[in-house]
Amino acid sequence: MEQQRNSPLYSNYEDLRASELPTSSSAHMVNIASAQQPPEPESVHTNFKRNPVPEYRGFKTSENEPLGCMEWIVTLLSLLVFIITCPISVFICIKVVAEYERAIIFRLGRLSGGPRGPGMFFILPCIDQYRKVDLRTVTFNVPQQEMLTKDSVTVTVDAVVYYRICDPLYAIVRVEDYSTSTRLLAATTLRNIVGTRNLTELLTERETLAHNMQLTLDDATEPWGVMVERVEIKDVSLPTSMQRAMAAEAEASRDARAKVIAAEGEKKSATALKEASDVISSSPSALQLRYLQTLSSISAEKNSTIVFPLPMELLTPYLAKYMQLPPPQLPSDLSKEQQASYPQTIL
Repeated sequence: MEQQRNSPLYSNYEDLRASELPTSSSAHMVNIASAQQPPEPESVHTNFKRNPVPEYRGFKTSENEPLGCMEWIVTLLSLLVFIITCPISVFICIKVVAEYERAIIFRLGRLSGGPRGPGMFFILPCIDQYRKVDLRTVTFNVPQQEMLTKDSVTVTVDAVVYYRICDPLYAIVRVEDYSTSTRLLAATTLRNIVGTRNLTELLTERETLAHNMQLTLDDATEPWGVMVERVEIKDVSLPTSMQRAMAAEAEASRDARAKVIAAEGEKKSATALKEASDVISSSPSALQLRYLQTLSSISAEKNSTIVFPLPMELLTPYLAKYMQLPPPQLPSDLSKEQQASYPQTIL
């Protein structure tokens, strides 16, 4: 039961009270157990009735404490004022809250029951005060936080927080301003979480960071009756110099991968050409067929130029013959300048 009382599923006081009411079977078992147990001494019942301990989910209040003499007098005077000004005071003392609102009433500074609403409720003039609490989900932008990451990089982070009130009484009694407190806590939590992460983790693991921030905020705001439903990181801004450095790094990485891919392609093409040359060299007619195929592709383009390949084997004997010839003899009566300018004839 204690876990159910602390669960955020109970969005209002009425749901909590309804969940704690015993069912028919449980009520029957309680009656049987009470019938079997011996009656307690009268003093115990008397003390319990005289000194009740008012609690609201473990939070003690003073709503059931006995009123003092002055408080009784002020209450009677308030009722008297209401009766005297009855036609007009009815419109002042009757209040209405919407379906998505709850009202917390304080009588002479003390809590008067749990949250009221939705619908109409009555307050006494001059001595009753009430505060309305909106139960709808509230969205706010966390101000831009400029901070340092774990690897000493300056970033600016924007986030959005969604929260709602799950316990109106806690939101009014246990914290002065739940909205401002939640906003300041969200900004501080965002700075703390970003300071423990590297830049790469901050850019690639946004969902994980948002989930961790949501859990941290929910645990911190639970005593205030506030439940953080969702946290989203909108944007992570980097300095211009860091953006240029990261762009240059990415470009260099892509160029390196492109060169590696091109080199692998050249290697594969060279291997394929070697295999093709081995196939052609194994058959003398294959080279002739390849030559005819090349001529066919050239003629298809309406080209008037035809290239005839000349095998290098035909020139081998002539090259060998000229390589064995001695260098030409110059006349001996020529000077050095004339020998340098003398035309050399290859026979």
